[in-house]
Amino acid sequence: MSAEIPSEAIVEVQRVEMQDVEKVVLLDEQGNAIGVAPKRDVHHERTPLHLAFSCYVFDTEGALLITRRAGHKKTWPGMWTNTACGHPAPGEDIFEAVQRRMHQELGIAVRGLRVVLPEFRYRAVMDNGVTENEICPVFMATTVDRPTPDADEVGDTAWVPWPTFRDDVVQRRRQVTPWCIEQVEQLATLPDNSHDGRRQLPGAARPAGHRRQ
Repeated sequence: MSAEIPSEAIVEVQRVEMQDVEKVVLLDEQGNAIGVAPKRDVHHERTPLHLAFSCYVFDTEGALLITRRAGHKKTWPGMWTNTACGHPAPGEDIFEAVQRRMHQELGIAVRGLRVVLPEFRYRAVMDNGVTENEICPVFMATTVDRPTPDADEVGDTAWVPWPTFRDDVVQRRRQVTPWCIEQVEQLATLPDNSHDGRRQLPGAARPAGHRRQ
């Protein structure tokens, strides 16, 4: 006969599992936090507006690290995109969230992290109706590390000269995720990539020292 598991042990396992559930920050139309929800539950045909981020990481020679999304991802599986995307946890500083994601997903540390499209927002719908609906500030950074990707998140990686990637995306010679297309089109219009727009971040993403009074 198998041993009976004590009820208190079952309760403890359930408590830990609940703590480990990744949550996203839900937003109003002005970019203010209005609640949280499990990430696994928010992406569907009526995805609520929520907070995310995208990051473009370059090496010291100016090449961009791009990634191919793992084939089992719920949204846009197997497609090439920018370096990484993610969601800040409730109460997490968005700059720290970007750094955390780079380490978890690609095993890299980044430096010179700055936000270049602080108010970027998009909505995209897959053929099966699953929708992305995010306010998604766009960051840039550099690294001296070689990626060691998490296979659960990333199917492949490549380094591409930024002008080549930018022009291929803008001219539709390279297939990438819909948010990447919109971001690259906007990045291509910036006079330079040195601007740090943290003061223009939506309320839910703005660091405490930069919140409007």
